[in-house]
Amino acid sequence: MLVVYFVPADSVFFIFRYVISFIFLAIIPGYCLVMLLFSKKNQLELVEKTVLSVALSFGIVGLVGLFLGLSTVGINFTSITLSLTVIVLFLAAAAFVIKIRELRELQVKSEQPLSS
Repeated sequence: MLVVYFVPADSVFFIFRYVISFIFLAIIPGYCLVMLLFSKKNQLELVEKTVLSVALSFGIVGLVGLFLGLSTVGINFTSITLSLTVIVLFLAAAAFVIKIRELRELQVKSEQPLSS
């Protein structure tokens, strides 16, 4: 998300800034939540993951905006960027930990000898 701060709005790369910002707002938060909720392999197809990611992203962004609007912090560029970054990092870390645990369990199961 640092690209939003380092690429000025009047730069030649402003389109790159808008594309990255749109992906960060419309896909990434929901994708991290989908990976956290549906962590089993091949549980959802690509289309289902994509639709859920976009829908959940808009829900998360809307809730963050609501909470920031009701708080004393208020809605500004920095508060939205910082809060969404923290939420995405938390969801991604949680999904990563769950995925690592599943891989370890799968590895342990594959190392056990077959009983005859």
